[in-house]
Amino acid sequence: MGRLREIGRRAAREVVFYRLVLNDPRTPRLSRWLLGVAVAYVLMPLDLIPDFIPVLGQLDDVLIVPGLIVLAMRRVPHEVVDDCRRLVDEGSN
Repeated sequence: MGRLREIGRRAAREVVFYRLVLNDPRTPRLSRWLLGVAVAYVLMPLDLIPDFIPVLGQLDDVLIVPGLIVLAMRRVPHEVVDDCRRLVDEGSN
């Protein structure tokens, strides 16, 4: 049970981090768009491949969302990433 709590805490910290990156004015427009699409895809009730199809249904969620996040974060300046990560770390202490 403790491991699940730790995973939940890390996930919550990542959500806060991505929100800070999205709201930072130094974040490029394309990165904002890609992160927004990733969040929308997670929250969207419809999938490109329905979840009831074994393996493929879950695989699209596992590939699409992280792929969009990686593409977005590659374009964000390192200063923005460092500043946002520091804010998240300070807020969790």
